[in-house]
Amino acid sequence: MRRGVAYGVMAGAFWGTVFIAPRLLPDFSPLALSAGRYMTYGLVSLLAALPMVRRLAGKVTRQDCLALVSLSLSGNIIYYVLLAAAVQRIGIAPTSLIIGLLPVTVTLVGRSDHGAVSLRKLVWPLLLVLLGIVCINFDVFTVAGAPGAAPWSARVIGLLCAAGALFSWTLFAVQNTRYLKQHLRYSGNEWSVLSGIVTGMLGVLLGVAAMTVPGALHQAAMPVPRWHMFWAVNLVLAVGASWLGNSLWNAASKRLPLTLSGQMIVFETLFALLYGFVYDARLPRLLEIAAITLLMSGVTWSVQLHASDKSAAEAPMEGDVPLH
Repeated sequence: MRRGVAYGVMAGAFWGTVFIAPRLLPDFSPLALSAGRYMTYGLVSLLAALPMVRRLAGKVTRQDCLALVSLSLSGNIIYYVLLAAAVQRIGIAPTSLIIGLLPVTVTLVGRSDHGAVSLRKLVWPLLLVLLGIVCINFDVFTVAGAPGAAPWSARVIGLLCAAGALFSWTLFAVQNTRYLKQHLRYSGNEWSVLSGIVTGMLGVLLGVAAMTVPGALHQAAMPVPRWHMFWAVNLVLAVGASWLGNSLWNAASKRLPLTLSGQMIVFETLFALLYGFVYDARLPRLLEIAAITLLMSGVTWSVQLHASDKSAAEAPMEGDVPLH
């Protein structure tokens, strides 16, 4: 379980970078951002798969392929398109408020899984997590303020996109975990590589759409330096947030029940905050420090409850978990 928690923290460190990309590339549409990220991820995964081609070829079934397409859409393509659209329309603050509920939604949906601690025992740790998320976003709203220039209709669309991203990844997290716990032949790295290849293929289709749909790139003639920045950011996301982050997260879930792995997602929020502080070149404010303390306390408490709970501690290491 200790190793699982450590892998979950490291995955969160890589995943926290995904909120920065839309800020670095505001002149590219969510469609273009997602296409660039996942085409690059597909290429990285294809290279990583070369040493294990024969082994993977003997494992993959038609059912696996269908599952990979479905999971890649909900957990990667659809999720990131909606997340990027929300960040660009309503900003990081309200988007993180909604996406930050992932530890709660995944825990609630996965509460009936084997090895899950009773939801009644998790009430107080979950409450601390919720209070921490409220503190983060209350601070951002009151100090930084919402993007006042955005029209009302754009804000509504942004909120709907963030809610859609939350729903998409919650559904993906639970379905991916349950599928892999029923199919024990894949390691975390193997499943991440296969998912990356499938996601890359879908990313190519998305890229074609981004190049052909009018206004999909926001600007028809993008300056060359911006394209360099575009591919550099997407390469970092592909290798870090997608490939390494997914492998670590899959390995974490071999060792953690779904109720606990769901709360490990909170580290994505914490690291996103850290990267934001570095990007803005400032120290955290009082409410931000309180939020970090509450989030860490809630997750630590949950870990202790799982470690002391007999059914959770004896949960078999059957499969891997969600990709991001």
